[in-house]
Amino acid sequence: MLELIREPLGEAFFTRALLAVVLSSLTCACLGAYVVLRRMAFVSTALTHSILPGVIGALLLGISPYAGALVAALLTAAGAAWLASREGTSEDSAVGVMLSVMFAGGIALMQYANSWRDFAGLLFGSVVSVGSSDLIVIGSTTFIVLLGLRLLHKELELASFDEEYASLLGARPALMRVVLLALVALGAVSCVRLVGALLTTALFVIPAATGVLLGRTVPQVMAWGVACALSGGIAGLYLSYYFPAVPSGAGIVLCCAAPYLAARIFAPRR
Repeated sequence: MLELIREPLGEAFFTRALLAVVLSSLTCACLGAYVVLRRMAFVSTALTHSILPGVIGALLLGISPYAGALVAALLTAAGAAWLASREGTSEDSAVGVMLSVMFAGGIALMQYANSWRDFAGLLFGSVVSVGSSDLIVIGSTTFIVLLGLRLLHKELELASFDEEYASLLGARPALMRVVLLALVALGAVSCVRLVGALLTTALFVIPAATGVLLGRTVPQVMAWGVACALSGGIAGLYLSYYFPAVPSGAGIVLCCAAPYLAARIFAPRR
């Protein structure tokens, strides 16, 4: 058993991916707590899926895919906010329009590049593709996200539970929503190499949903979410290593879902 655990650690790509999982788990689980509490799962899905055209466009232009992903995510957030401000357009409709347009644009770019196989890792994740430069980006993103959550935790927590009361106290819930969307965009960018554009949203939602079932305060929800993301992420990497037919992204998400199902079945009713 110990040999099964130690063998992958001798591979450089596996240790890099393991570090990326730890950093991404901290980012996504902590952000996911607010995403779930504010019922923004659909919005986070739109942001994570919309990075696809940005990444592909950046690769075609020969620039950093992280820059392209961030621009695409921020454009999606801004576009959805603008559409939602128009009379007769609900926020859900605006988000759905931007999600459809951006994802369709990504597929069109993949067809234009005539290289679906080369971009498969962007869709489903690829452990092998995580390099030293990726770790620098992921680590920097984790630092920025956690620092932002630490500095604004009171305002974000208050706005997540009672926007009217938060507004009366000067917490500016509308601004907090914009800040949270920007942080989610950063988190999505950092995870695209690991689990892919299609599955990144699962890292925001599943661990946090587990935390909601087990925790009674926001810090507890975050702690349980981090534990779920870490255990699922590490187990998913090992699953992908010993069963290469299972993409790393899919393995991580499936292993994160196991604690959620267990909590859903066995946790006391809340």
